[in-house]
Amino acid sequence: MWHLVCGDVAAVGVGRVIGEAAAASHLRVLRDDLAVGALVDVEQPPCTVRAQFWLDVWPEAVTPRPDFARGLSADADWLAGLARQDQPVTVWHGDSCSEQLLLARVAAALVQSEVPFWEVPCGTGDSSVRMRRAVGMVEPDALAAYYLPKRVEAGRKAQLAAQWLAAVAANADIRRWHDGDFHGEGHAAVDAMLLAACTPEWQPLPRVMAELMASSDGFFVTDFFAFWRARELAGQGRIELGGTAGQQGYGALTVRLV
Repeated sequence: MWHLVCGDVAAVGVGRVIGEAAAASHLRVLRDDLAVGALVDVEQPPCTVRAQFWLDVWPEAVTPRPDFARGLSADADWLAGLARQDQPVTVWHGDSCSEQLLLARVAAALVQSEVPFWEVPCGTGDSSVRMRRAVGMVEPDALAAYYLPKRVEAGRKAQLAAQWLAAVAANADIRRWHDGDFHGEGHAAVDAMLLAACTPEWQPLPRVMAELMASSDGFFVTDFFAFWRARELAGQGRIELGGTAGQQGYGALTVRLV
């Protein structure tokens, strides 16, 4: 049986639950944060538009830079062949929008297939910052209690597949997950929150980014995504960044309103 997870942190716990041998052969880690960025060619290798999005997001000072086109293409090709193999498929997911999008993406890949499709829900069903729980947020030793696979029946599979196709067609900048569905938007709301955390006085950029990351319902804002939005706002002349970027990309930087 294939076990699919979103991100390396989740893979650690799931690997411990299913065992080292099963993890080595049948644990597939998909690292694309599907909650952000254009999805228009996510299923069309070499995924040029999506790869360019991640190249833009990735800080120049952080090396080595991943080969995004290769990784995204590998995911798309693997998922395209999922319905033609004979192994059952299990998706582990929580309240992360990316995890829910992965579940929907796999449903779309299997919607015309008889391959057994299972899910392991690990979340609360609430994507607000107060309540949400991603798979990677569960301690590895505690994750076994969540290993109660549920069969994804035809009706739910079709609904999830339709949600994935709608998200791809909408091609929004950001997707939030709430009330069991995905809701697309531009960058305005995120940018406004980042600007609201800034002041006319210099302060550490990581502090401002942390406020944004800790207050965004519906999807998990990563540090690199928050840093990218800060760079974009600086390019628009709305904030000013000071200092020299180190290997982390943003740790030594400061920020103030213009």
